[in-house]
Parts: sequence; structure tokens; C-alpha cells
Amino acid sequence: MSSTRDAALHPGGAGCAVLRAAAPSSSKKTPRLPAFSLVLSVMLLARVQPASAHPQCLDFEPPFQPHWHLEFCKQYEEFGCCDQQTDNTIAERYWDTVEQLEVEGQELCADMLKEVMCQECSPYSAHLYDAEDPYTPVRELPGLCFDFCTEFHSKCGHVVKYLTENKRLQDTAERDTSTFCALMDLSDQDYCYPNVLKTQDLNGNLGQVVEDRKGCLQLCLTEVANGLRNPVLMLHSGDETHRMFIAEQLGFVWVYLHDGSRVEQPFLDMSGEVVTTPWLGDERGFLGMAFHPKYRVNGRFFIYYSIEVNSKVEKVRISEMKVSDHDMNMADPYSERVILEIEEPAANHNGGQLLFGLDGYLYIFTGDGGKAGDPFGKYGNAQNKSALLGKALRIDVDLSDSSERPYRIPADNPFIHDPGARPEVYAYGVRNMWRCSVDRGDPVSRYGRSRIFCGDVGQNRFEEIDIIVRGGNYGWRAKEGFECFDLKLCHNSSLNDILPIFAYSHHVGKSVTGGYVYRGCESPNLNGLYLFGDFMNGRIMALEEDKTTGVWKERSVCMGDKTTCSFPGLINHHHKFIISFAEDEAGELYFLATSYPSTTSPFGTVFKFMDPSRRAPPEKCKRKPLPVKVKGKKLPFVPRELTVLETNEKPTRPPPKNMKLITKPPTTSRRVQSTTSPTKVTTSAAKVTSSTTKVTTSATKVTTSATKVTTSAVNVTMSATNVTRSAVNVTRSAVNGTTSATNVTRSATNVTRSAVNGTTSATNVTRSAVNGTTYAANVTMASTVALKGKSPEKKAKEKNTLKPWRKSKITNKQEATAQKKKNTLQQKSREESKKTTAGKPGGEKDKVKPKAKQTATDNSKTDSLKASKRLKVITINTKKKKKIPQRKAALKQIKLGKNNIKMRESATELQAFMNKTNFNVKGNRTMRNPLQVKSKKDTKAL
Repeated sequence: MSSTRDAALHPGGAGCAVLRAAAPSSSKKTPRLPAFSLVLSVMLLARVQPASAHPQCLDFEPPFQPHWHLEFCKQYEEFGCCDQQTDNTIAERYWDTVEQLEVEGQELCADMLKEVMCQECSPYSAHLYDAEDPYTPVRELPGLCFDFCTEFHSKCGHVVKYLTENKRLQDTAERDTSTFCALMDLSDQDYCYPNVLKTQDLNGNLGQVVEDRKGCLQLCLTEVANGLRNPVLMLHSGDETHRMFIAEQLGFVWVYLHDGSRVEQPFLDMSGEVVTTPWLGDERGFLGMAFHPKYRVNGRFFIYYSIEVNSKVEKVRISEMKVSDHDMNMADPYSERVILEIEEPAANHNGGQLLFGLDGYLYIFTGDGGKAGDPFGKYGNAQNKSALLGKALRIDVDLSDSSERPYRIPADNPFIHDPGARPEVYAYGVRNMWRCSVDRGDPVSRYGRSRIFCGDVGQNRFEEIDIIVRGGNYGWRAKEGFECFDLKLCHNSSLNDILPIFAYSHHVGKSVTGGYVYRGCESPNLNGLYLFGDFMNGRIMALEEDKTTGVWKERSVCMGDKTTCSFPGLINHHHKFIISFAEDEAGELYFLATSYPSTTSPFGTVFKFMDPSRRAPPEKCKRKPLPVKVKGKKLPFVPRELTVLETNEKPTRPPPKNMKLITKPPTTSRRVQSTTSPTKVTTSAAKVTSSTTKVTTSATKVTTSATKVTTSAVNVTMSATNVTRSAVNVTRSAVNGTTSATNVTRSATNVTRSAVNGTTSATNVTRSAVNGTTYAANVTMASTVALKGKSPEKKAKEKNTLKPWRKSKITNKQEATAQKKKNTLQQKSREESKKTTAGKPGGEKDKVKPKAKQTATDNSKTDSLKASKRLKVITINTKKKKKIPQRKAALKQIKLGKNNIKMRESATELQAFMNKTNFNVKGNRTMRNPLQVKSKKDTKAL
């Protein structure tokens, strides 16, 4: 944090700077009494300077009062930074952490842990977590004062690991109290916990509008629009689109969308009809506009502007217009219908306010005709009820009467039966009312609803605020404010005038701009305040009503200082000339100001009021505007004013550690078990295959290394794929007519080096190779089944489906073996009979020996054939060669070829499966079927 920012945000640090600066001087030379007194006075002033109250939440917004009470962090349910959802989240994290503690630890630490975790709800949470400055990182734990931190460390040091992932905090929490508390401390001791609760300056008026020493309410602003030429009004259409229409004095009306952008083409262009000039202070031009209460249905709106007839006579015109049928953001320029025209004897005091009351009638506020002192007639225009100038008029624009007037006179107008008065007159005796508004009423009680407030510009001495009532006489020109202006008229007993609710002299301001009563949602503290300003000196003021007496009391409004408005996007300054005030569809208030009041000066800006001390609860003020179809281009809003903070970037806060810890051993899901299942299968299979090779316990490593072709026998257990390849190569060599039994044996022995030591039988070689093949298939099948995670019902179904097939397969193999054996014995028997007949006759002994030898040979062949049939490979008898008849040899070769094709297809599919699945993909149905034909006997044999 920079030193300037630190001094601004923490004035207590300035006192420390003075102390540090004063210390070296005393070491050199003792100061004389006056100098010492001066230093002491500065030190004392620095000490008694109150802490700078700046409540702020972790979302960089002001605190609020929750809509509902809080169940967990109850100490902040009146005012803080947590709503019910945040409160529940903190409670969940708290109980997850407490569950990890023993009973003794819970009794010792639970209360302090709750205190610390609930500081997210503190109205000063941004300070506690060091988030008020966007240039510093946000802490994961709140700042704790040293004494409290020491106690927390002794009781809850072992819990810190559950609250943060900061390794330094975790390490120091386990061993070093002083280092841990140094890390947890804040430079400003007023804001560390629990000191922040004890400082009176921080908690005295918490949640109320900030006031300076003179009682001025400190408000802040946001910039909404800029680049406007004397913006005279801003209003909404009441159609739930939340669009704002801003009119320039030249006669242009622009549409601003809810996202801040502006429609490129104007809604209305009356610049060709409006009379105005670039001269400073020219009061003519486009002055007023009002949307019909049912604008969303009928598209009607009304305008008030200055015109010139035949280049001689100046008038003000009130017309009705309609929105275009083809574009909701553009008026129909040919729809104008003149409602009323009033001749103006002078260029000033043109009035210009149009509004619809809650009664549905159109109110028109006119000026007294201009010049000074209302010199027209015996009593002036304002006191003359037969004139339309200097009045508040009320008409019904939904109907027209039998005369030629395009409107009707409401039946309850006060002077409808007075032959000496115009029936349109609702109130009179006004000078030049500039900006009036209708009070929406209190959102809950509806108090004040339908009241009409107006600012009436004075002559030489006073400016006033009036509440317009039916038939009221507001005194001009007899009175100005509370004082007499025309003594003769002022002392007339029949005057019966209504006094303003507030008036101020020209020592304060010289041209009032009427405002609005705040009835919005975002700044609850402002509810009921009437905000208005002065055009000439740029002062913003407020009035607050005493509901018991009906008296309005002034509340000064000023822009907050840098500390008060230290929020992203806020500004604390505005242009001097306040032209108008405005209210959006949600009730939030704005004002329009410029730095140079000319109709051609593009310095007009729209500002929105914002209370930095308190806001509404989150989600309460969310708006859902209806969609707006824009046919042309949209111009995005680009702010120009300098914000209090130099950047609008918000610091990033690490999300609170929200681990769901469970004290019981976790239950492993099927998917997790499938990861370890291939490892167990691989380990047990490796022990059977080799007794001298290291057992690889990771099925993933086995799968990964399967792509590398290794000739070493050690890798047989690491890579089931290599075993399969070697077995296929042995079988391929055997089918291709390999004549060297020794080479076949050696090749097979290299494949399964320690399977059978010293085996020279081709049958055993083949069996060992096929064992490796079967093992690889079983590993793959186990991994596939484990990864697939079949349900027990599916397994049973597959078992029932495959069992008859296996049984028939085994039966066919046994029948073929028996038939083969029978044919072999018959052939041998014939040969022996021939030999016996042709040779010398012998005894019993001579007949038995050949038979015994033949039987041994047949048994050996039978065993070999059984193994060969069961393992689906062909075994070559390498010990003894004999001649085979040509036909039998051909049949045998065909059979060998078929078996070899089957074996190669099976091995190819298996290899493709192994390369594709890598033990982490779901099983392949086409690969699973060949593996499922193994019988229980085959499994046992392996």
C-alpha cells in the first residue's frame, strides 16, 4: 500500500509519522519551550483525531441491513455485510471444521473460531481483510489484534490449516505465536478485531448518512451520461424497459438503454421547430416532456417547447405525439397534434414543466411572461386567474369536450365555475417554476404519495420550494419567498397565499432547480429526503419533513471526501450549473449539470446519487427490464470524470477454503476401485508367471509400457501386450513349418523365461506362451470389467448367456479328442497286426512291450492334444517325426491354418484393444466376447 493511500485511508498513521519525525530532533538538541509546545500540540491533535469511518464489505460495496435475521452470525443481523445465503455458507464451513476437532478441542476453540469466521459479516470486513485498497491483495483471514491473536493461537492454532491454504500461516500456526500474530495483525489498530468493535468513532453513527463537522450529509456520485448540449430533462417512459430519455435544449431527445449505451439515432428531433440561441442564459428552447401513464399501450407522449410565429410572435406550444409503429426507439415525426399554445410577451420566464399526476391528468407549469416583477396588468399575470401565464394548469388529454379544445377540463378543477378564471387553472401566483415532480410515497406506508413539489425561481431576494395544492395561491408578485415584494398586494387581506415549505436567500443561491423526494431502493438512508439544487452556484440541498408537525428542515448536502467515496467507480465532484433533476423507473435520483450553460456546449453530464454509508440488501434492488429491440447502432458509454480511486479494478480475494471433511474412512466408489483392480490382478499374475522378476504394482505403468516392444523376459510381467505378441510370433513360426524344435523351444523359453525351467517340450512352450496370452486377456478383461463397473444383474445375465456356449465348446473338444485317440489306436493296431503276421512268432512278452510303448506314446499325444485344444493353439511334436499320409497331412495343415487365423485375429483384436484402452477407457464389446469364452477350468489352469 502506498504511503499516500495509507495516510488517506488510515489517518491514525499520520500521527505515527509525526512521532517518527519528531524523534530525531530531540536526540540532537533539546528544543526550546515554544518549539516543544508546538510539537506536543501537533502530537496531541494527531492522537485525538478520530478514526476515519469507512464501512465497506468484501464485495467493495457499503454494508446493509439483512432482509431477514441471521441464524449464525447474529451479531451482524442489524447491520453488516451478510445476507442469509452468506450466513449459511459461513455456518457450513464452520461445522465442517469443527467436526475435525476432538471434544476437548471443540470446547476450547469453537467460540473463538466462530468469532473469527463471522468477521466476513462485519461492516468493516473490507478493512479487516485488507481489501479497501485495490492495490493490495485480499487476506484469507481477518486482521486480529495481538492480544486476541495470541489467545486464538493457543486455542485454535491447529485449526488454521482448515481455514487457509497459505503455507506460511499454516507453518507459523503450528509453532511460532509471535510470527503468526505478526502476520495476522493490521497496521491500523483501530480496524483489527476486536478493536474495531470498541472504537466509538467507527460505531457511533454506523449505518447513517455520513456528516462532516458542520452536519453536511456526504454523498457520492456515479457518472451516467456525458457529451450532452444543455440537457434540460431526463425521464423514463414507465413501460418497464428502464430506458431513459434525455432532452437537449436544442430539441433533440436521446434514448439511453439500461446497460448505459445510447441509441445512435435520436428518439425525436425538433431542432427545426424550436426557438433558441447559443447565448448564455437563453431560457427558450425544448423545455418539457411527459409520457402518458399508459404509454406502453398507446405510445402517446407530450412535449413543451418555444416557437416563433411569423418571425414576430413568440409562444410556448404543448403538443401530443406518438411513437413510431416500426421502431420503439423513434417517435413518429408526423404525429404531432397541438394541444395548447400560449403567447409569451418576453423571452424569459417560459416555465416548461409537464407531468402526469397520479390522478391521470396532465399538469402544465407556465412562467409569468418574463421581464422583471411581472409588470403585466394591474396585478400581473400570476395573480390574474383569467391568464394562463404564471399558473399550474390541469387538463384531461384522454377526452375532448364539445368545444374546439382538444382536451377536457377535469370536473374537480377549482375554478371551473368561476366566470373570471380560466377553467384550466389548478393553482396560481407562481413566478417561473423550474422543475416539478410527483412524490411516489413511502414504499411501505405510502405516506406523501401524489404530492407535487416545485422549485419557483425568485426575483431578487429569495428562492422557494412549494407543494402544489388544488386552488392554491403561491403569492407572486405580492410575495417573494416569505417576504413581501409588492407591499400593496402583500397587505391585501384577500391574498390568502400559501407559504413555501422552504426558502433561501440569494446569499446562498440565485436560481433554484426543483428536485425529487427519494423513494428508491439502493440508498435506504435517503428515503423521504427532498433533494434539489441551485443552478447558479451548483449547491445541492435536501429537505427532511417532521411528520408530526409537517415542518420541513434543511439538510445540507456535500460531496464526500476521498475516504467516504473510496469505492470503485465513485466520484465526489460535479459540474457547477445544475440544470435539472431526474428519477428513473426504479426511483433512483439523478441530476443534470454542465460546466458551460450554452445550447451548443457539449459538456452536459448526468450524475447519479449514491449513499456510501449504507445500501440495500443484495438481490432486493435487482431489476428485470423488458427487452428493447434496437434497429440501429448502439454507442457504448465511456466515462470521462475522474473517480476517487484511480482504478476501478477490484482486488482478487482467494475463495474461502470450503473443504467438506469427513472423519469416517471414505467409501470408495466403483470408479475408484476400478483403478486399483488391474494393479491387483497384475501383481498376482506376475507372481505365477515369474519368481525372479520384480512385481509391477501399477496397472497404469503396465499399460503405458505395453507400446514398447521389449525382448527382455522381465518385461513380460510389466507388459501383457509383449507376452501376447511373443505368443503370436511362436504360433506363427510353428504354423509356417518351423523345423527346428530347438529354436521354437528357445524362442518360447525367452518369452516365458522362468515359467518352466529346462522345458524342451514344444507343448509346454506353447502352454507357457498361451498362459501369458490368457493372463494378458484376463488382465485386460479385469480392467475392462472394473472400469465398466457392471451391475450384478448384468454380470449374471452374461454368465447365463455364455455358460451353454462354453459347455458345448468343451463337449465338442472332448468328442474330437476321443475320436482322434480312437482313430490313432486303430491305425497302430493294424500296423502291429501286419508286423506280427509278417514277422517271427513271439511270446506274450513280445506282444506286450510294443503295446506298452505305444500306450505311453498315445498318452503323451493325448495330453498334448488336450492342452492344444484347450488353449486354442497347435502343438508340434518335435521329439519324434513320422510319416503322415498325404491326405491326412493336408487336412491337418488346413486345420492348422484355420486355428492360426483364429489365433491371429484374436491376438490382433487383443493388441488393438490394449493399445486403445490404456486401462482407462470403457470396455469394447467386440473385444469382450472372445475373452468371455474361457471356462472355469481354463482359469484354474492359468
